[in-house]
Amino acid sequence: MSTRTATNQNMALANCEPMRELDSKHPTLLTSDDLHLFNEGTHTRLYNKLGAHLCEVAGAAGAYFAVWAPNASHVSVIGEFNGWLPGDKPLCRRDQSGIFEGFIPDVKRGTLYKFHVSSQDGSYRVDKPDPYGVFFEQQLRGASIVWDLGYEWRDSEWMSSRGLRHKQDVPMCVYEIHLGSWRRKVEDGNRALSYAELAEELPAYVKSMGFTHVEFMPVMEHPYYPSWGYQVTGYFAPTSRYGNPQEFMHLVDRLHQEGIGVILDWVPSHFATDEHGLGLFDGTHVYEHADKRQGRHPDWDSYIFNYGRKEVRSFLLSNALYWFDKFHIDGMRVDAVASMLQLNYSRKDGEWIPNEYGGTENLEAIDFLKEFNKEVYANYPDVQTIAEESSTYPMVSKPLYVGGLGFGYKWDMGWMNDTLKYMRRDPVYRKYEHTKLTFRQMYAHTENFMLPLSHDEVVHGKCSLLHQMSGDMWQQFAHLRLLYGYQYTQQGKKLLFMGGEIAQRNEWYHEVSLDWHLLDHPPHWGVQKWVSHLNDCYRREPALHEMDCRPEGFQWVDCNDADNSTLAYLRWADRPNEVILVACNFTPMPRIHHRVGVPYGGQWLEILNSDSMDYGGSGLGNMGAVQSEAVFCHGREHSVDLTLPPLGMVLLKYGINSSE
Repeated sequence: MSTRTATNQNMALANCEPMRELDSKHPTLLTSDDLHLFNEGTHTRLYNKLGAHLCEVAGAAGAYFAVWAPNASHVSVIGEFNGWLPGDKPLCRRDQSGIFEGFIPDVKRGTLYKFHVSSQDGSYRVDKPDPYGVFFEQQLRGASIVWDLGYEWRDSEWMSSRGLRHKQDVPMCVYEIHLGSWRRKVEDGNRALSYAELAEELPAYVKSMGFTHVEFMPVMEHPYYPSWGYQVTGYFAPTSRYGNPQEFMHLVDRLHQEGIGVILDWVPSHFATDEHGLGLFDGTHVYEHADKRQGRHPDWDSYIFNYGRKEVRSFLLSNALYWFDKFHIDGMRVDAVASMLQLNYSRKDGEWIPNEYGGTENLEAIDFLKEFNKEVYANYPDVQTIAEESSTYPMVSKPLYVGGLGFGYKWDMGWMNDTLKYMRRDPVYRKYEHTKLTFRQMYAHTENFMLPLSHDEVVHGKCSLLHQMSGDMWQQFAHLRLLYGYQYTQQGKKLLFMGGEIAQRNEWYHEVSLDWHLLDHPPHWGVQKWVSHLNDCYRREPALHEMDCRPEGFQWVDCNDADNSTLAYLRWADRPNEVILVACNFTPMPRIHHRVGVPYGGQWLEILNSDSMDYGGSGLGNMGAVQSEAVFCHGREHSVDLTLPPLGMVLLKYGINSSE
């Protein structure tokens, strides 16, 4: 165990969970109702019953242990308290539930433990960490740690009002973060910041940049750091790499106190195949499918949950609600939903098994996702669930009562792929790719979308976003500002991966910090300022967020100027005359006297210009405002004569509202 982890274990935290008193004759937390709901697949708070729980029996302090191992012959608890001796502290099978349980005296908070599991025929003996463990050792055995989850929250103001921050008509701009590489202590062996250190630095930075939320890449315990958290072994434990559970709570608490929501990346689509994980838990395929065609993921060589097994559904549903219950999170981004929906995902003929009707849909996974959203929103109507879903599966973000999956939002992977392909293209040839920018409006209102520029776009040889942009260095920075401006003025909520806001030059690497020293150079500082101003404008202007999910919120003015690679469109709010004109130039050629039709006569105020010298641009623009003229253009009686900067965009607000 690392010194830092040991120190965290010994911290004396106030307001710990109260010790429970168990009946001395039958020391158990499990009622008959618990067993029924568990085996039925509808238990949503199993973490209160399974795992390790500090308690008392007849005045003797210790811990109650319970674990599901339905096909095991024997299960015992091994740990520091008995020299890791198998069979010394056996657990008893509870009826026909498949659960083994028992009370062990003198076990204290901070004790390391595992379950020693023996198969029916004795051929399989393995030491497994606790599937419901809330804290894990990092080194040596990778053991679970007996712990409590007591914490005194100070985020009541946020919790009482967060529902207002998650409505579809309010701004939502998300900063995606990998906790281990956002910033590092280079002077201290290049180590990652702890939860406590992140709580001191991250909230202030996110607030200064104007983001409304952070999204953490998976924080659940994972043994292989380069998996970025997507190969989970401890679904109920925030990774101890950065501290203990209370210190992670403190990070969430501090973000809430600064008015910033917290979204967790959740991975119910697959799990790690390590021996110390959930796979082959009792010598049989308990959590995963036995057939490789259903139980093994071809892309990630990981196990796939058996969504049709009732006890597995109870495990996953309990896990989802656990993070809302205990850690006050505000949303869940569900990873790799497309891989859950289709039985033939990334599989060739003969490598998958059709459903009972002969189709490709994974009916059990679909039913599970619906149940997940039903339970989350029934318990927490003031949060959001978000699907990373890359296929054309319909109604992912539509309510259950109309046949949808019930997610709040869906990532618009089509927008991301089309836009980045376009931005990589040399401007000379962009007129042949113009529909990559305009096609989105054909489907923009089929779902409630979030527009992601995530970690997946800056790894595996794709380069940083900056170096994916076409042209020389000046043009790459201009392109990047244009990309972000285009993202923020399209309908949908926004997500940007860390480093994008400072025009990171290097591809993201989980072992090193972001290159914060780049902010010493004006072009990088200019991009950061541009992103902060985009966040401010997006949050301030109702026309840019109020109708993110409604067709009335977007209107083309000119989507046909392929030869010049320009676009012009309107963003509308609910209030009459609350409208913003967006005009984009995707070439390095300035467009002077570029006439654009407008819905109203009067003054149009230039509220943002990506080519401003403040951001590292050339300074071309419209002198702060333009006056419309009674010149017919784009089917409208009035129009404005604009200067469109090279590789730039301008936002103009109808002036009647400028003083309101």
